[in-house]
Amino acid sequence: MNSGRWFLKGMAILALCTAILACQSTPPAENTTVAGGKELGEPSENGKEQSQKIVFFGNSLTAGYGLEPEDNFVSIIQTYIDSLGLPYQTVNAGVSGETTSSGNSRIDWILEQPVDIFILELGGNDGLRGIDPDETSANLKEMIQKVKAAKPEAQIILAGMQVPPNMGPGYAEKFSRIYPELAKSENVALIPFLLENVGGEPELNLEDGIHPNEEGHQIVANNVWLVLKNFIQ
Repeated sequence: MNSGRWFLKGMAILALCTAILACQSTPPAENTTVAGGKELGEPSENGKEQSQKIVFFGNSLTAGYGLEPEDNFVSIIQTYIDSLGLPYQTVNAGVSGETTSSGNSRIDWILEQPVDIFILELGGNDGLRGIDPDETSANLKEMIQKVKAAKPEAQIILAGMQVPPNMGPGYAEKFSRIYPELAKSENVALIPFLLENVGGEPELNLEDGIHPNEEGHQIVANNVWLVLKNFIQ
């Protein structure tokens, strides 16, 4: 599937969009958890704390809505890293229902933790709610700048998103331009479309038609890994 198929199926998805909106944001837990159920800063299984932290900051897609924790794409990426014997630990900072506005309010707390690579996955809920793309872009830009200010040595990766054309093709087109334009202007890496080959594919999503199932998260993990692997050693 190419990204265009996601748009062709947009009207069918419209009836299901309320499912993602029902997953309202919740306050962050006292301790951010990482893939495999470890808490931030907890020693890894070999008894040594892994020195490099990869923070995935996003919404229900990152949180792995509807799945066991080990089946979301963040945990899958941790298995990639572990299989290569690399000293990186993933931190799943996804919150279901998160918009770019609520994420912008929450990010300061996350940036109090160690961050070496920051992956920003937000905007999908903005698109489903019809929020002005200019507002979404401004929030994403402010979050990127907060990461740069708080963690100047951290690498930043922006996860691109697209929306179905239920708000009209003009809105969908303007929304899709947010991510490549920001990646260029802010000089950050870009995952072109997080849900490439997953969005709009019924067999790769839960019954709501929006959230990837286990197989879908395997593909999402690969989409992320294609970019992330260039930043880890």
